[in-house]
Amino acid sequence: MGEVLSIGEAHDFRSNHTVSRQATAIDDVLAEHAGLEQQLSDPALHDDPANARRVGKRFAELAPVMATYTKLVAARDDLEAARELAEADAAFAAEVPVLEATVAELDAQLTDLLAPRDPHDGDDVVVEVKSGAGGEESALFAADLVRMYLKYCEKRGWKATVLGVTESDLGGYKDATLSIKAREASRDGVWSRLKFEGGVHRVQRVPVTESQGRIHTSAAGVLVYPEPDEVAEIQIDEKDLRIDVYRSSGKGGQGVNTTDSAVRITHEPTGIVVTCQNERSQLQNKARAMQVLAARLRAAVEEEAAAEASAGRAAQIRTVDRSERIRTYNFPENRIADHRIGFKANNLDAVLGGDLDALLDALVEADKQARLEQ
Repeated sequence: MGEVLSIGEAHDFRSNHTVSRQATAIDDVLAEHAGLEQQLSDPALHDDPANARRVGKRFAELAPVMATYTKLVAARDDLEAARELAEADAAFAAEVPVLEATVAELDAQLTDLLAPRDPHDGDDVVVEVKSGAGGEESALFAADLVRMYLKYCEKRGWKATVLGVTESDLGGYKDATLSIKAREASRDGVWSRLKFEGGVHRVQRVPVTESQGRIHTSAAGVLVYPEPDEVAEIQIDEKDLRIDVYRSSGKGGQGVNTTDSAVRITHEPTGIVVTCQNERSQLQNKARAMQVLAARLRAAVEEEAAAEASAGRAAQIRTVDRSERIRTYNFPENRIADHRIGFKANNLDAVLGGDLDALLDALVEADKQARLEQ
Protein backbone atom coordinates (compact mmCIF):
# COMPACT_ATOMS: atom_id res chain seq x y z
CA MET A 1 0.00 0.00 0.00
CA GLY A 2 1.13 3.56 -0.63
CA GLU A 3 2.15 5.90 2.17
CA VAL A 4 -0.79 7.81 3.71
CA LEU A 5 -0.34 11.58 3.77
CA SER A 6 -1.06 13.60 6.88
CA ILE A 7 -3.64 16.38 6.67
CA GLY A 8 -0.89 18.98 6.43
CA GLU A 9 0.97 17.01 3.76
CA ALA A 10 -2.25 16.52 1.80
CA HIS A 11 -2.92 20.26 1.91
CA ASP A 12 0.62 21.00 0.70
CA PHE A 13 0.21 18.42 -2.08
CA ARG A 14 -3.06 20.02 -3.26
CA SER A 15 -1.53 23.50 -3.08
CA ASN A 16 1.55 22.43 -5.00
CA HIS A 17 -0.63 20.60 -7.52
CA THR A 18 -2.75 23.74 -8.03
CA VAL A 19 0.38 25.87 -8.46
CA SER A 20 1.76 23.31 -10.92
CA ARG A 21 -1.44 23.32 -12.97
CA GLN A 22 -1.53 27.13 -12.91
CA ALA A 23 2.13 27.29 -14.03
CA THR A 24 1.44 24.90 -16.91
CA ALA A 25 -1.65 26.86 -17.96
CA ILE A 26 0.10 30.24 -17.81
CA ASP A 27 3.03 28.84 -19.81
CA ASP A 28 0.55 27.85 -22.52
CA VAL A 29 -1.03 31.32 -22.43
CA LEU A 30 2.36 33.06 -22.62
CA ALA A 31 3.34 30.96 -25.63
CA GLU A 32 0.00 31.55 -27.37
CA HIS A 33 0.10 35.30 -26.61
CA ALA A 34 3.60 35.60 -28.05
CA GLY A 35 2.53 33.73 -31.17
CA LEU A 36 -0.52 35.94 -31.65
CA GLU A 37 1.55 39.08 -31.12
CA GLN A 38 3.96 37.91 -33.81
CA GLN A 39 1.07 37.22 -36.22
CA LEU A 40 -0.45 40.65 -35.60
CA SER A 41 2.88 42.32 -36.42
CA ASP A 42 2.98 40.55 -39.80
CA PRO A 43 1.38 42.79 -42.49
CA ALA A 44 0.47 39.67 -44.50
CA LEU A 45 -2.10 38.70 -41.83
CA HIS A 46 -4.31 41.59 -42.82
CA ASP A 47 -4.58 40.30 -46.37
CA ASP A 48 -7.11 37.86 -44.90
CA PRO A 49 -9.61 40.04 -42.95
CA ALA A 50 -11.48 37.06 -41.47
CA ASN A 51 -8.28 35.50 -40.08
CA ALA A 52 -7.08 38.90 -38.85
CA ARG A 53 -10.35 39.31 -36.91
CA ARG A 54 -9.98 35.88 -35.34
CA VAL A 55 -6.37 36.54 -34.30
CA GLY A 56 -7.24 40.00 -32.96
CA LYS A 57 -10.22 38.64 -31.04
CA ARG A 58 -8.18 35.89 -29.37
CA PHE A 59 -5.41 38.40 -28.55
CA ALA A 60 -7.99 40.62 -26.82
CA GLU A 61 -9.40 37.63 -24.92
CA LEU A 62 -5.96 36.88 -23.45
CA ALA A 63 -5.36 40.51 -22.39
CA PRO A 64 -6.93 40.17 -18.87
CA VAL A 65 -4.89 37.02 -18.20
CA MET A 66 -1.65 38.71 -19.26
CA ALA A 67 -2.41 41.86 -17.24
CA THR A 68 -3.15 39.87 -14.06
CA TYR A 69 -0.11 37.65 -14.54
CA THR A 70 2.16 40.69 -14.98
CA LYS A 71 0.80 42.24 -11.76
CA LEU A 72 1.23 38.95 -9.91
CA VAL A 73 4.87 38.55 -10.99
CA ALA A 74 5.62 42.12 -9.88
CA ALA A 75 3.84 41.62 -6.54
CA ARG A 76 5.75 38.38 -5.87
CA ASP A 77 9.04 40.11 -6.62
CA ASP A 78 8.14 42.96 -4.27
CA LEU A 79 7.15 40.47 -1.56
CA GLU A 80 10.41 38.57 -1.87
CA ALA A 81 12.39 41.82 -1.67
CA ALA A 82 10.40 43.03 1.36
CA ARG A 83 11.02 39.77 3.20
CA GLU A 84 14.76 39.99 2.54
CA LEU A 85 14.94 43.60 3.77
CA ALA A 86 12.55 43.14 6.70
CA GLU A 87 15.27 41.88 9.05
CA ALA A 88 17.20 45.12 8.69
CA ASP A 89 14.36 47.64 8.35
CA ALA A 90 11.05 47.49 10.25
CA ALA A 91 9.37 49.59 7.54
CA PHE A 92 9.76 46.70 5.11
CA ALA A 93 8.45 44.26 7.71
CA ALA A 94 5.19 46.24 7.82
CA GLU A 95 4.84 45.88 4.04
CA VAL A 96 5.08 42.07 4.10
CA PRO A 97 1.46 41.28 5.20
CA VAL A 98 0.08 43.87 2.76
CA LEU A 99 2.04 42.36 -0.12
CA GLU A 100 1.07 38.84 0.97
CA ALA A 101 -2.61 39.82 0.74
CA THR A 102 -2.02 41.38 -2.70
CA VAL A 103 -0.27 38.25 -3.97
CA ALA A 104 -3.06 36.02 -2.63
CA GLU A 105 -5.73 38.17 -4.28
CA LEU A 106 -3.96 38.29 -7.66
CA ASP A 107 -3.23 34.56 -7.46
CA ALA A 108 -6.94 33.84 -6.93
CA GLN A 109 -7.86 36.15 -9.84
CA LEU A 110 -5.38 34.40 -12.13
CA THR A 111 -6.65 30.96 -11.10
CA ASP A 112 -10.19 32.07 -11.95
CA LEU A 113 -9.10 33.51 -15.32
CA LEU A 114 -7.34 30.24 -16.18
CA ALA A 115 -10.30 28.06 -15.18
CA PRO A 116 -12.15 26.23 -17.99
CA ARG A 117 -14.53 28.60 -19.73
CA ASP A 118 -17.32 28.48 -22.23
CA PRO A 119 -15.44 28.71 -25.55
CA HIS A 120 -18.12 31.05 -26.93
CA ASP A 121 -17.95 33.65 -24.12
CA GLY A 122 -16.26 36.18 -26.39
CA ASP A 123 -18.74 35.67 -29.25
CA ASP A 124 -21.47 37.90 -30.62
CA VAL A 125 -24.97 36.41 -30.67
CA VAL A 126 -28.21 35.96 -32.53
CA VAL A 127 -31.34 36.25 -30.37
CA GLU A 128 -34.75 34.99 -31.46
CA VAL A 129 -37.90 35.90 -29.52
CA LYS A 130 -41.10 33.98 -30.29
CA SER A 131 -44.62 34.35 -28.94
CA GLY A 132 -46.15 31.23 -27.45
CA ALA A 133 -49.00 30.30 -25.12
CA GLY A 134 -51.30 33.28 -24.63
CA GLY A 135 -52.11 34.43 -28.17
CA GLU A 136 -52.08 38.20 -28.71
CA GLU A 137 -50.92 38.87 -25.14
CA SER A 138 -47.92 36.61 -25.70
CA ALA A 139 -47.00 38.55 -28.84
CA LEU A 140 -47.22 41.84 -26.93
CA PHE A 141 -44.97 40.39 -24.22
CA ALA A 142 -42.50 39.16 -26.87
CA ALA A 143 -42.29 42.76 -28.11
CA ASP A 144 -41.62 43.90 -24.51
CA LEU A 145 -38.73 41.41 -24.29
CA VAL A 146 -37.26 42.64 -27.57
CA ARG A 147 -37.38 46.25 -26.32
CA MET A 148 -35.78 45.13 -23.04
CA TYR A 149 -32.85 43.55 -24.89
CA LEU A 150 -32.44 46.55 -27.18
CA LYS A 151 -32.31 48.90 -24.17
CA TYR A 152 -29.81 46.62 -22.43
CA CYS A 153 -27.62 46.63 -25.54
CA GLU A 154 -27.75 50.43 -25.55
CA LYS A 155 -26.58 50.52 -21.91
CA ARG A 156 -23.72 48.08 -22.67
CA GLY A 157 -22.65 49.92 -25.81
CA TRP A 158 -23.39 46.92 -28.02
CA LYS A 159 -24.66 47.18 -31.58
CA ALA A 160 -28.09 45.55 -31.95
CA THR A 161 -29.68 45.03 -35.35
CA VAL A 162 -33.25 43.83 -35.88
CA LEU A 163 -32.94 41.35 -38.73
CA GLY A 164 -36.63 40.52 -39.06
CA VAL A 165 -39.97 40.90 -37.31
CA THR A 166 -43.43 39.39 -37.82
CA GLU A 167 -46.00 41.64 -36.14
CA SER A 168 -49.33 40.65 -34.62
CA ASP A 169 -52.59 42.51 -35.15
CA LEU A 170 -52.09 44.66 -32.02
CA GLY A 171 -48.46 45.50 -32.73
CA GLY A 172 -46.87 42.66 -30.77
CA TYR A 173 -44.23 40.34 -32.19
CA LYS A 174 -45.06 36.82 -33.29
CA ASP A 175 -41.32 36.44 -33.79
CA ALA A 176 -38.28 38.68 -34.00
CA THR A 177 -34.61 38.06 -34.75
CA LEU A 178 -31.79 40.27 -33.44
CA SER A 179 -28.07 40.32 -34.18
CA ILE A 180 -26.10 41.68 -31.22
CA LYS A 181 -22.42 42.54 -31.52
CA ALA A 182 -19.87 44.04 -29.12
CA ARG A 183 -18.09 47.16 -30.34
CA GLU A 184 -14.71 45.68 -29.40
CA ALA A 185 -13.39 42.13 -29.01
CA SER A 186 -13.37 40.99 -25.39
CA ARG A 187 -12.86 37.87 -23.31
CA ASP A 188 -16.33 38.42 -21.88
CA GLY A 189 -18.40 39.25 -24.92
CA VAL A 190 -22.13 39.32 -25.63
CA TRP A 191 -22.56 35.54 -25.27
CA SER A 192 -21.05 35.56 -21.76
CA ARG A 193 -24.03 37.68 -20.63
CA LEU A 194 -26.97 36.80 -22.85
CA LYS A 195 -26.47 33.02 -23.04
CA PHE A 196 -28.56 32.78 -19.86
CA GLU A 197 -31.60 34.28 -21.61
CA GLY A 198 -32.39 31.15 -23.61
CA GLY A 199 -35.63 29.55 -22.41
CA VAL A 200 -39.29 30.26 -21.68
CA HIS A 201 -40.17 33.62 -20.13
CA ARG A 202 -43.54 33.75 -18.36
CA VAL A 203 -45.57 36.91 -17.79
CA GLN A 204 -48.40 37.52 -15.33
CA ARG A 205 -50.44 40.68 -15.91
CA VAL A 206 -53.79 42.08 -17.00
CA PRO A 207 -53.75 42.00 -20.83
CA VAL A 208 -54.94 44.98 -22.84
CA THR A 209 -57.57 42.66 -24.31
CA GLU A 210 -58.98 41.80 -20.84
CA SER A 211 -62.16 43.73 -20.06
CA GLN A 212 -62.73 42.22 -16.59
CA GLY A 213 -59.37 43.21 -15.12
CA ARG A 214 -58.27 39.61 -14.55
CA ILE A 215 -54.61 38.63 -14.43
CA HIS A 216 -53.57 36.25 -17.20
CA THR A 217 -50.47 34.10 -17.59
CA SER A 218 -48.78 33.72 -20.96
CA ALA A 219 -45.30 32.99 -22.23
CA ALA A 220 -42.72 33.83 -24.88
CA GLY A 221 -39.64 31.87 -25.89
CA VAL A 222 -36.11 33.20 -26.27
CA LEU A 223 -33.37 31.37 -28.20
CA VAL A 224 -29.77 32.57 -28.12
CA TYR A 225 -26.98 31.38 -30.43
CA PRO A 226 -23.31 32.34 -30.77
CA GLU A 227 -22.89 33.96 -34.18
CA PRO A 228 -20.08 32.52 -36.34
CA ASP A 229 -17.57 34.99 -37.75
CA GLU A 230 -17.99 33.46 -41.17
CA VAL A 231 -20.66 31.23 -42.72
CA ALA A 232 -17.79 29.12 -44.06
CA GLU A 233 -17.23 27.81 -40.52
CA ILE A 234 -20.42 25.78 -40.98
CA GLN A 235 -20.77 23.68 -44.11
CA ILE A 236 -24.19 24.33 -45.68
CA ASP A 237 -25.17 22.59 -48.90
CA GLU A 238 -27.13 24.94 -51.18
CA LYS A 239 -29.15 21.91 -52.35
CA ASP A 240 -30.59 21.67 -48.83
CA LEU A 241 -32.00 25.20 -48.96
CA ARG A 242 -35.34 26.56 -50.12
CA ILE A 243 -35.07 30.32 -50.60
CA ASP A 244 -38.18 32.51 -50.89
CA VAL A 245 -38.29 36.26 -51.43
CA TYR A 246 -41.13 38.57 -50.49
CA ARG A 247 -41.87 42.21 -49.80
CA SER A 248 -40.57 43.64 -46.54
CA SER A 249 -43.10 44.89 -44.02
CA GLY A 250 -42.91 47.53 -41.34
CA LYS A 251 -40.64 50.53 -41.14
CA GLY A 252 -37.80 50.75 -43.57
CA GLY A 253 -36.74 53.64 -45.79
CA GLN A 254 -37.29 54.38 -49.38
CA GLY A 255 -37.49 51.26 -51.52
CA VAL A 256 -37.57 48.77 -48.65
CA ASN A 257 -41.33 48.23 -48.77
CA THR A 258 -41.67 48.45 -52.56
CA THR A 259 -39.40 45.61 -53.70
CA ASP A 260 -39.17 41.89 -52.98
CA SER A 261 -36.02 42.29 -50.87
CA ALA A 262 -36.95 40.21 -47.80
CA VAL A 263 -35.56 36.66 -47.74
CA ARG A 264 -36.82 33.49 -46.09
CA ILE A 265 -34.44 30.49 -46.03
CA THR A 266 -35.65 27.01 -45.09
CA HIS A 267 -33.04 24.39 -44.28
CA GLU A 268 -34.99 21.34 -45.37
CA PRO A 269 -33.01 18.59 -43.54
CA THR A 270 -33.66 20.24 -40.14
CA GLY A 271 -36.77 22.32 -40.85
CA ILE A 272 -35.05 25.47 -39.55
CA VAL A 273 -36.56 28.64 -41.05
CA VAL A 274 -34.73 31.97 -41.01
CA THR A 275 -36.00 35.31 -42.32
CA CYS A 276 -34.25 38.64 -42.80
CA GLN A 277 -35.80 41.86 -44.06
CA ASN A 278 -33.73 44.58 -42.41
CA GLU A 279 -31.15 45.11 -45.17
CA ARG A 280 -31.89 47.20 -48.25
CA SER A 281 -31.14 44.56 -50.87
CA GLN A 282 -32.13 40.94 -51.41
CA LEU A 283 -28.44 39.97 -51.60
CA GLN A 284 -27.66 41.58 -48.23
CA ASN A 285 -30.70 39.97 -46.60
CA LYS A 286 -29.67 36.57 -47.92
CA ALA A 287 -26.13 36.99 -46.55
CA ARG A 288 -27.42 37.93 -43.09
CA ALA A 289 -29.99 35.12 -43.13
CA MET A 290 -27.22 32.65 -43.98
CA GLN A 291 -25.25 33.87 -40.96
CA VAL A 292 -28.25 33.29 -38.69
CA LEU A 293 -28.82 29.85 -40.21
CA ALA A 294 -25.17 28.96 -39.65
CA ALA A 295 -25.46 30.05 -36.01
CA ARG A 296 -28.54 27.88 -35.47
CA LEU A 297 -26.99 24.84 -37.16
CA ARG A 298 -23.79 25.15 -35.14
CA ALA A 299 -25.78 25.51 -31.91
CA ALA A 300 -27.81 22.40 -32.78
CA VAL A 301 -24.65 20.36 -33.44
CA GLU A 302 -22.99 21.53 -30.21
CA GLU A 303 -26.10 20.87 -28.12
CA GLU A 304 -26.36 17.36 -29.55
CA ALA A 305 -22.70 16.67 -28.77
CA ALA A 306 -23.06 18.07 -25.25
CA ALA A 307 -26.19 16.02 -24.64
CA GLU A 308 -24.34 12.86 -25.60
CA ALA A 309 -21.50 13.77 -23.23
CA SER A 310 -23.78 14.71 -20.34
CA ALA A 311 -27.45 13.76 -20.36
CA GLY A 312 -28.14 16.08 -17.45
CA ARG A 313 -26.79 19.22 -19.12
CA ALA A 314 -29.16 22.18 -18.96
CA ALA A 315 -30.31 23.27 -22.41
CA GLN A 316 -32.45 26.01 -23.83
CA ILE A 317 -36.16 25.30 -24.00
CA ARG A 318 -37.29 24.68 -27.55
CA THR A 319 -41.03 24.66 -26.81
CA VAL A 320 -42.84 27.72 -25.52
CA ASP A 321 -44.75 26.07 -22.69
CA ARG A 322 -45.74 28.03 -19.58
CA SER A 323 -44.78 25.09 -17.34
CA GLU A 324 -41.17 25.09 -18.61
CA ARG A 325 -40.33 28.65 -17.65
CA ILE A 326 -36.93 29.93 -16.59
CA ARG A 327 -38.23 33.30 -15.43
CA THR A 328 -41.48 34.98 -14.38
CA TYR A 329 -42.36 38.65 -14.88
CA ASN A 330 -45.13 39.56 -12.41
CA PHE A 331 -46.51 43.00 -13.29
CA PRO A 332 -49.01 43.49 -10.41
CA GLU A 333 -46.21 43.01 -7.86
CA ASN A 334 -43.48 44.61 -10.01
CA ARG A 335 -41.48 41.42 -9.38
CA ILE A 336 -39.08 39.42 -11.49
CA ALA A 337 -38.01 35.90 -10.50
CA ASP A 338 -35.43 33.64 -12.12
CA HIS A 339 -36.36 30.07 -11.16
CA ARG A 340 -32.97 28.52 -11.99
CA ILE A 341 -31.12 30.29 -9.18
CA GLY A 342 -33.95 31.49 -6.93
CA PHE A 343 -33.31 35.15 -7.79
CA LYS A 344 -36.12 37.59 -6.93
CA ALA A 345 -36.32 41.37 -7.14
CA ASN A 346 -39.10 43.95 -7.06
CA ASN A 347 -37.78 46.13 -9.87
CA LEU A 348 -39.51 44.70 -12.92
CA ASP A 349 -40.05 48.15 -14.40
CA ALA A 350 -36.29 48.84 -14.26
CA VAL A 351 -35.46 45.41 -15.74
CA LEU A 352 -37.81 45.97 -18.67
CA GLY A 353 -36.05 49.31 -19.12
CA GLY A 354 -32.79 47.45 -19.73
CA ASP A 355 -31.44 47.27 -16.17
CA LEU A 356 -30.49 43.59 -16.36
CA ASP A 357 -27.04 43.61 -14.81
CA ALA A 358 -27.98 42.57 -11.25
CA LEU A 359 -29.92 39.57 -12.57
CA LEU A 360 -27.25 38.57 -15.08
CA ASP A 361 -24.48 39.05 -12.49
CA ALA A 362 -26.27 36.54 -10.24
CA LEU A 363 -26.54 34.06 -13.13
CA VAL A 364 -22.87 34.52 -14.04
CA GLU A 365 -21.83 33.94 -10.42
CA ALA A 366 -23.99 30.80 -10.16
CA ASP A 367 -22.45 29.49 -13.38
CA LYS A 368 -18.96 30.25 -12.05
CA GLN A 369 -19.65 28.34 -8.83
CA ALA A 370 -20.99 25.39 -10.81
CA ARG A 371 -17.80 25.33 -12.92
CA LEU A 372 -15.62 25.45 -9.83
CA GLU A 373 -17.54 22.58 -8.24
CA GLN A 374 -17.15 20.52 -11.40
